[in-house]
Amino acid sequence: MSTTTVLLTAHEPARHGLLERQLRDDGFEVAAPGSSPDLVLAGTDAELERWCGQAPVIVLGPAEAQPGERVRAFRRGCDDYVTPPFHYDELVERMRAVLRRSGGPRSTPLVAGPLTIDRRARFVTVAGVRIDLSQKEYDLLVHLASDPERVFTKEELLRDVWGFRARSRTRTVDAHASRLRRKLRAAAPEAELVANEWGVGYRLLEPLGT
Repeated sequence: MSTTTVLLTAHEPARHGLLERQLRDDGFEVAAPGSSPDLVLAGTDAELERWCGQAPVIVLGPAEAQPGERVRAFRRGCDDYVTPPFHYDELVERMRAVLRRSGGPRSTPLVAGPLTIDRRARFVTVAGVRIDLSQKEYDLLVHLASDPERVFTKEELLRDVWGFRARSRTRTVDAHASRLRRKLRAAAPEAELVANEWGVGYRLLEPLGT
C-alpha cells in the first residue's frame, strides 16, 4: 500500500513542527518543497493558488478568518478550510475525506502529448518507451506537464521545484532541463519535448497550430 504524501506550506514554525511529527507518526510522508504531493495543507492564499488543480488543498487559515475569506478560498478551489483551534484527529479525518473525494491526485496518469506520467508509481514513458529520471528531473518534468504549453520562467521553476525563495544566478534549471531533454529524445527521437524559450524559461510542448 502506497504512503500518502502531504506538503505543509508557510505555517508558523511551532505548528509546522508539531504537525510534521504527528503526520509522520501516523504513517504519512511529509513532502519536501518541489515534490509532487498527494495533499497540500496550505497556509497562504499564494500557496492555495499555486497548488489548486495539481493536488487537493486544505487551507489551515487563521483563527480570525472571516466568512468572506473562507468563501473566497473555496471559490479559488480549496477542498476544505480549517481554522484553529482544531483537533488533530479531526484534521486527519478531513484529509482522508478529501482524498476519498478526489480519488487521489496521483491515481490518474498525467498525459501530455506522447508523454505519460504515473505519479503514484513514479513511472514515465514517452511514446510507450520507459525512461529513468533522477528525482529533480522527474519533479521538473511533472511541473512542466502540469500545464504543458505554458512557459514557466526560470524563477518560477527555481521557486516551485527547488524551493528557492530569492533570485539566483544558478544554472541549475538549465542543467536539469538539458539532461531531461536528452533522456526524452533518446527514448523517442521523434518527440519534441522541453522547449527552451530563450531568456525566459521552459515549456513541455509546443502549442498546437504553431
